[in-house]
Amino acid sequence: MFFSYKMAILALLESAIQRVSSSPRIMMREIACAFVPHIERTSHSYRCNGVCDTGSSILKRLSSNTCHMSSSSIDIEETNATSNNGKNNKKKTSLQSGREKRRKFIGLAKAVDRGQWENTYQPGGEDGCSFEAKSGLPNRDKPFCVLGIESSCDDTGAAIIRSDGRILGESLASQHSIHEEWGGVVPGLAKTAHEENIDRVINEALQKANMELSGVDAIGVTVGPGLEICLRVGCNRARELAIEYNKPFIGVHHLEAHILMARIPTEKHDNNSDGSVADEVRGVSSRAMEFPFLALLVSGGHCQILKCLGIGRYSIVGGTLDDSLGEAFDKTARLLGLPVGGGGGPAVEALAKDGDPKSVTLPIPLQKRKDCDFSYAGLKTAVRLAAEKICVERGVETVAELPHEDKANIAASFQNVAFRHVEIRLGRAMDQVQEQDGIKTLAVVGGVAANKELRRRLDALCSERSEPWDMLVPPPRLCTDQGAMSAWAAVERIMVGSSDLPEGHEVFARYPFSLSSTDGEG
Repeated sequence: MFFSYKMAILALLESAIQRVSSSPRIMMREIACAFVPHIERTSHSYRCNGVCDTGSSILKRLSSNTCHMSSSSIDIEETNATSNNGKNNKKKTSLQSGREKRRKFIGLAKAVDRGQWENTYQPGGEDGCSFEAKSGLPNRDKPFCVLGIESSCDDTGAAIIRSDGRILGESLASQHSIHEEWGGVVPGLAKTAHEENIDRVINEALQKANMELSGVDAIGVTVGPGLEICLRVGCNRARELAIEYNKPFIGVHHLEAHILMARIPTEKHDNNSDGSVADEVRGVSSRAMEFPFLALLVSGGHCQILKCLGIGRYSIVGGTLDDSLGEAFDKTARLLGLPVGGGGGPAVEALAKDGDPKSVTLPIPLQKRKDCDFSYAGLKTAVRLAAEKICVERGVETVAELPHEDKANIAASFQNVAFRHVEIRLGRAMDQVQEQDGIKTLAVVGGVAANKELRRRLDALCSERSEPWDMLVPPPRLCTDQGAMSAWAAVERIMVGSSDLPEGHEVFARYPFSLSSTDGEG
């Protein structure tokens, strides 16, 4: 390799020197500096500690040295070739293995444990019921208080919640204004904002609860899934506090926290006439719903239907093949030129109120696939193509230039089809779990669950069945990411005797529910 490399350099130098033979002496020095020192570094045999004086001296030194090192260079080349072949073969094998793994999961829902993940969530061990109090537990014979910390994405949240469900104090630092101009969350900016706000929101939550950290009985923090660099900010601070104050530590699963918000005792959990839910949490020890139940989790990063069997025990009935429902809303909002700092969902929902949901023809995804999985990639493309067609008809260059009526019609039509897709897949899942497990209770959780139109349609889906289902949706402010969800999930873990060690506890960008904890169930 080195021999052929030097021969190529020699040929280049010969050509260059011929072209600049009439050039001043300084040109020769530049040519020498460009080539000779590099050869010295790479070959470890060629010695050139200065700049050659003339073109002929460069050629002479290169030629003689090339002959001198030819045999050793060939040996080196053969050795390196063998080494490189080994590396290339290993890399090729690794790539082939990666491709084969990916092929196995083509057409299957994402974020589902099929044995391919190194880290999965199973607080109850292999059987799902063997919980351990690794860092101890508070006294569960009387009400106890938990500090919850959330930093999985773009908002920093903290809350103090009592074990009977009463939220004593909470604080949330929004990053909407930070990410608005970028059209989405910028992880680096989000991390910096978390670092700047983490102590303030914790202190504000404590102040509102009229407590000090020493009075808190346990600390829970989101450890995954989410943006790893953001998760680490909250996790590191929670670990430090748990160690400093000698408190039980609970690493909270973000999706489980969303699901368990449906169990927090509330004053009223059926829909009001406007599609909202009462927002007052009452201080009772009962749960709003009991296991098992079916959950629809719809958020900015996830879209799943889960059979919920117990703490840490969740069976995925359906999931998205590509994008989540929240992602589809965000990208549609950006297409329409809407502000997305506060999330694309609320912006599209507000605009859709002014539109006709039947005005733009869009395909319902996966019509021929009779399972419970979702797909929103094709719908996003269909929305873009429909919007571009309307642009041509209106004689404008961009979707953002369309009149309000057109954009409202696009938003309403997208939302209508997106929710129809949910109704179809969820209805099939409801049939399945009712027949197999006798389940007739639905929890709708995650950020998109705050959408009033979705609540209204799913309420109708439940009430109009031959055997009506009960549906529970957390209050709108508890659907989105905030500290109370981490605190309440920690309460639920503590009540089954589960806690984690704070020392060295990691965070996980991907953190699927373990398949083994639900084996043999349903």
